[in-house]
Amino acid sequence: MSDPRILVVDDDADLRQLIADFLGNNGLSVETAAGAADMDVALAAGRFDLIVLDLMMPGEDGLSILRRLRRPGGPAVIMLSAMADDTDRIIGLEVGADDYVPKPCNPRELLARVRAVLRRREGGQPTGPARRFGDWTLDLVDRSLGRPGTARAELTDAEFRTLTAFLDRPQRVLSRDQLIEHGKGADSDVFDRAIDVTISRLRKKLGPGDPIRTVRNEGYMFTLPVDD
Repeated sequence: MSDPRILVVDDDADLRQLIADFLGNNGLSVETAAGAADMDVALAAGRFDLIVLDLMMPGEDGLSILRRLRRPGGPAVIMLSAMADDTDRIIGLEVGADDYVPKPCNPRELLARVRAVLRRREGGQPTGPARRFGDWTLDLVDRSLGRPGTARAELTDAEFRTLTAFLDRPQRVLSRDQLIEHGKGADSDVFDRAIDVTISRLRKKLGPGDPIRTVRNEGYMFTLPVDD
């Protein structure tokens, strides 16, 4: 399978090249464009899987470009903006951006966002070894959780260890002490004080129909069988 093709559209030449170099050094095929006209030329010459698109540019701005790109089979779009106003982020997402990253952006964060959007476009499938339960998948390499049709959610160390404890002992009641012991890790001090908070956050990331059930006066139970 060929590397995903990325187009970086930004009028800031230094930032444009920095992003392109970083993404390119991490296994992506990257081209650049200084604005809407250059972008149109690049799109006419070939297909791109994702466009990193600056919001504020001279001439046609990012929102106008985004409206043109929103068509069936079109590329995914991650918006970049130096503006701190949440209104711009909300408008961008409502118009159809797949994600939004404020400037100045950490290239590693942008890379993670790019990979997450590409995975979602591919059906939410993990990129490494995984454990499966129901229609969820847990990627054991990047510690992300997802299901078809949704973006994959990255798990904290505590969330990952807690979910792993459930997957190792599905359909059994586990006490708080058992979960704490299983979850001993680099952040164990925090984990000891926050098991209930960790499970609450994990439930939110699992979304509607999460399989974690509270068993009164006993602990928690993971209700689904696990496909290893």
